[in-house]
Amino acid sequence: MSVPLSLRSTLGPCRAVTSIHPGSLLLTSKHPVTQLTQLPYHQRRPRHASPTASEWLRLVKRCASTSSAAPPVPVTPYSSLTVGVPRETFPNERRVAVTPQNVALLLKKGFARVLVERGAGEEAQLLDGAYEQAGATLVDKATIWSQSNVILKVRSPREDGPINEVAALQQGSTIISFLYPAQNKTLVEKLASRGVTTFAMDMIPRISRAQTFDALSSMANIAGYKAVLEASNHFGRFLTGQVTAAGVERYPRARRLGAIVRGFDTRPAVREQVQSLGAEFIEVDIKEDGSGQGGYAKEMSKEFIEAEMKLFMEQCREVDIIITTALIPGKPAPKLITKEMLAAMKPGSVVVDLAAEAGGNCEATVPGQLTTYKDVTVIGYTDFPSRLPTQSSTLYSNNITKYLLSMDPQEKSFGVDLSDEVVRGSIVTLNGEILPPAPRPAPPPAPKVEATAPAKEQAELALTPWQKATRDVALVTGGMGTALALGKATGPIFMGNMMTFGLAGLVGYRAVWGVAPALHSPLMSVTNAISGMVGIGGFFIMGGGYLPTTIPEMLGAASVLLAFMNVSGGFVITKRMLDMFKRPTDPPEYPWLYAIPAAVFGGGFIAAASTGSISGLASQQTARRGNILGILGVASGILASLAAVGFSPEVLTQFAAVAGTGGLIGALIGRRITPTGLPQTVAALHSVVGLAAVLTSIGSVIADISDISTLHMVTAYLGVLIGGVTFTGSIVAFMKLAGRMSSKPTILPGRHLINSTLLGSNIATMGAFVTMGPASPVIAATCLGANTALSFLKGYTTTAAIGGADMPVVITVLNAYSGFALVAEGLMLNNPLLTSVGSLIGVSGSILSYIMCVAMNRSLTNVLFGGIAAPQQAKKIEGEVTQTTVDDTVEALSNAENVIIVVGYGMAVAKAQYALAEIVHMLRARGVNVRFAIHPVAGRMPGQCNVLLAEASVPYDIVLEMDEINDDFADTDVTLVIGANDTVNPSALEPDSPISGMPVLQAWKSKEVIVMKRGMSSGYADVPNPMFYMPGTRMLFGDAKTSCDAIKASLEARK
Repeated sequence: MSVPLSLRSTLGPCRAVTSIHPGSLLLTSKHPVTQLTQLPYHQRRPRHASPTASEWLRLVKRCASTSSAAPPVPVTPYSSLTVGVPRETFPNERRVAVTPQNVALLLKKGFARVLVERGAGEEAQLLDGAYEQAGATLVDKATIWSQSNVILKVRSPREDGPINEVAALQQGSTIISFLYPAQNKTLVEKLASRGVTTFAMDMIPRISRAQTFDALSSMANIAGYKAVLEASNHFGRFLTGQVTAAGVERYPRARRLGAIVRGFDTRPAVREQVQSLGAEFIEVDIKEDGSGQGGYAKEMSKEFIEAEMKLFMEQCREVDIIITTALIPGKPAPKLITKEMLAAMKPGSVVVDLAAEAGGNCEATVPGQLTTYKDVTVIGYTDFPSRLPTQSSTLYSNNITKYLLSMDPQEKSFGVDLSDEVVRGSIVTLNGEILPPAPRPAPPPAPKVEATAPAKEQAELALTPWQKATRDVALVTGGMGTALALGKATGPIFMGNMMTFGLAGLVGYRAVWGVAPALHSPLMSVTNAISGMVGIGGFFIMGGGYLPTTIPEMLGAASVLLAFMNVSGGFVITKRMLDMFKRPTDPPEYPWLYAIPAAVFGGGFIAAASTGSISGLASQQTARRGNILGILGVASGILASLAAVGFSPEVLTQFAAVAGTGGLIGALIGRRITPTGLPQTVAALHSVVGLAAVLTSIGSVIADISDISTLHMVTAYLGVLIGGVTFTGSIVAFMKLAGRMSSKPTILPGRHLINSTLLGSNIATMGAFVTMGPASPVIAATCLGANTALSFLKGYTTTAAIGGADMPVVITVLNAYSGFALVAEGLMLNNPLLTSVGSLIGVSGSILSYIMCVAMNRSLTNVLFGGIAAPQQAKKIEGEVTQTTVDDTVEALSNAENVIIVVGYGMAVAKAQYALAEIVHMLRARGVNVRFAIHPVAGRMPGQCNVLLAEASVPYDIVLEMDEINDDFADTDVTLVIGANDTVNPSALEPDSPISGMPVLQAWKSKEVIVMKRGMSSGYADVPNPMFYMPGTRMLFGDAKTSCDAIKASLEARK
C-alpha cells in the first residue's frame, strides 16, 4: 500500500503550503500497506541570492546595502511604538500571532507597549494570565485597533467580522499578516486608501537570510504533519506495521507509521531532499528543469505536463493516500488529480488536498469539507495549521516577531528600508501607496561541466613469489648479521640489554595496541610519568654530603629534581584524567592492595608493573588500576636503585630533599592544570625528561672519564643528542600549543641543509669524543658541550618548521624520543630496568605517532620534514552559505530521533563541554539517540576530546571513534559540528586536494548538518571546507560556549 506525498504543480510557479517545501510530493506504495513521509521544516528548499561567505563573516544583515550618498531611512524609535495583537476572527481560525514568550521579547527590545486583545490566545491554550505575566496589556478589540502603531496578525484584516478591521486601522499604522495580495486586490486597494503600510508574510522571498521569517514553511510543516494524521485516521487500516517511536515529534511522522514514500517535484534539487528521507523519487521521462525564480517552480512545457499527468494516473492506480500542495500565486490551484484518476484509485483510498483554500488540486475537493467520490475520501479542510493551534502559533510568532525586529535600520528603531530585499519583496503598501511586486531573484546559473581528462591509471606491479621471498630473506639476513656484529664488537652484557630492549619493545607493542583510543591522552601522560625514571641515572653520580660538591654531583642532583617533578606531575595528571571516566555505578576499588605484590616480588615486579600500567588502559574500567600499577612500578624501581647505590645518610638526606622538592612542584603543576591545557603541559614535561637525560649523560661521563668504556661513551653521547632534541623540541611545541609562539611553520632558508649540517657536526664531534675524549677531559667536555648545543639547536629548527596543525604528532614523537633517551641511559649504565621501560615508552610514542599519521593520510617523514603539499589545482566551491539561529537549532534537535555531535579543539578552547553535556542529557531524557563522533586527530593530542567530554560527565559509552560511527551518518537526522573543520572536510575525498586520502567523519551525509563556528576561516590545513556550502548545512556563527548556553536555556524553557 502506499501514500502519495504531494504532487508538485507544473502549470506555473508554485508556492508550497504544506509540509513539503515548495512543491508537492506523491506518496505511494506497491505494498498492501501504505507508508508516507514528509520533508521536515528544516529541509529547506533551494535558496537564491543569499549573501556571500565573506558577508556572513561580518553577519551582514542586508544583502543590498545603500551607498553613502543614499538618503537615510526614516525611523521611529521602538520606545514610541505600540504593538497590537488582535484576536483572529476568521471562521475556525484558532491561532494567535504572538505568544507570551515573544511579547516579553518585544518589550525587552524596547517597544513601549504590547497590547493583546482579551482571549486572543485562548484557542491556542495561551491564556490571558500568561500574557499579563509576560508584560502585555490586555485590552478590548476597539482599543487594539485604535491605539496600536503596528498590528501583528495571522489572517488578513476582515471587513465582515465583528468589526470592520480595515476601517479600524489608523492612518500611518503598519500591519503584518498573511495577505495574498494577488488574490485580494480589492482588500489591498482598501488598505492603501487607509494610508497604512502593509507587509505580506506570504510574500517574503525565499532566500537564506529570510529563513527565520519563513512563515509559509512553518505553517506548511504543521499542515503536512496534520495531513498525515488525518489521512491515516480516515484510511481505516494500519499504515503497514505500527511503529513504536520515542516521543511524538512530527518528523518524519509518516515514516514512523511505516509508510513507503514516493515523491515528485519538477525541480532536480528536491530529489536529494526526498531521497535523503528514504523516499523514492518518481519522475517523468522528459528531462526538463523546473527551477524558477525566487524559490518557485517555473511553468513547464506542454509535453512535460502531458507526461506528468500520465505519471499521476499510473501512481493513482497504485497508491492509497495522496497529499497535494500545489499553488500558483494569484491563480486558482492547478487541477492535478482528475476525477478519472480518483476513479482509478482503490476503494478506501484517501486524498488530502492542502490547496483546498485556493480551489484545490483535486477536481472532487470541496473547500473546508470532507467528501467521498467513488469510495475515495477527499479531505478539503482549509484549517490544518489551526488544528494544531499551540504549535503553529509558536512557530508563526517566532517568524513574525523576528521579521518585525529585522526592520531596524538603526538600533532599536523601526523603519522601512526598501533596499533590503526581504522588506522590498514582502511590502505591499507604503503610506497609502500600492507598490509593484518586487522581481524575484533569478536562480543561480547551472554549474559548467568541465571536461576532465581521464586520469592515467598507474599500473601496480605485483611482486613475484621469487621477489617476495628474496626480500624477506634479505631482511632476516640483515637483522641477524647486525646482531652478530654487535655481539662481536661489544659483549654479553650489552647484548643482554639489547635482548631486553627487543623483548620489552614487543611487549609494549602488544600492550599499546590494546589501549582504547579514548585513553590515548592518559597513555601519553602515564608513559611520560614513567619516563621520569631517567632520574635513576642521576642516583649513580650524586654524592658529596648534604649538598653536592662537584659538577657531576650537581648535574646528578639537578637530574633527580627534574625527574621527580616529571614523575609526580605525570601521575597526578593521569589520575585526574582517569577519575573523569569513573561512573557512580563502578564497583569500589582497593589500590592499596597492590603494594603486596610489590613487596613480594621486588625488582621483578618493577618491569611488570610498568607494562601493566599500559595494559590497564585497555578500557575505562581498568584504567585507574593501570595508573596504580605504574605508580607502584616507578616507586619500586626508585627504591631498588637506592638500595643498589648505597647512599650515605648525608647523601640520602640530599636525595630526599631534591626528590621531595621536585615531587612537590610536579604535584602542584598536576593539580592546577586543566584538560584544555593538557597538550602543552605534556609537552613541557617532555622537555624536563629530555633535559634530565642530558644532565645525567654528561655527569656520568665527567664523573669517571679516566676509566670509561667506548660503549659508555657512545651511549652517553646519544643520550645527550636525543635528550637535547627532546628538550628544545618540547619547549617549541609547548609555546606553539600555549599560543606563546605563532603556530605557523617557521621555515628557514635552506632548512634541510642546515639540519643536515647540524647532524654532520654531531657525527664529527662524536668521533672526536670517542677517540680523544678518554685521554683529555677538556676535549671530552668540549665535545659534549658542542653536542649539547647542536642538539638544542636541532630540536628548535626541526620543531619550529612544523605547523600547529601537526603538533599532536610532534607530541607523540617527543614522547617516543624521551623513551629512547631512557634506553640510551639504560645501555650506558648497564641497567635492564631503564632499558626495558625506555623501550616500552619509545614503542608507545611511535605507535601513537603512526596512528596520528594514518588518520591524516600522511607519513611521519612528511609531517616532520615535508609539511602539507600544495593543491594540484584550485577548485572554486559552488553553493552558498546558509546561516541558522539558536531557535532553529533547538527546533531541529528537539524534532530529531538520531543526533551525532562531532567535536574538535574549538570546543576545548571555548570550554563548551559543560553546556554541551547538559544539552545531551536533556535530549536523551526526551528519547533522542545522541552520540559523539571523535576523529583520531581531534584536539591537540590523541584522546583529548574524550577527556574533555569525560570531564563534563558525558557517558563514555556514547563517545565513539571514527571507524565505529562513520557508517551511521546516513541514518542521522541532525549532525552538530562544534569546533571541527578539517576532520569533516569532504575535500579529503578529492584526488587533487592537499588532504586527499585523509580519513574524515562523513558528517555531510546526515539529513541536516549544523556547524558552530566563529567565522568562515579554514582549519589548520588551510583547505576550504565545501560542506559549509552544501544545501543541507546550516552555519551557527558565534562562540561555541555562548551558543551551547543559549541552546541549553532554550531546551530548558521547553520542559
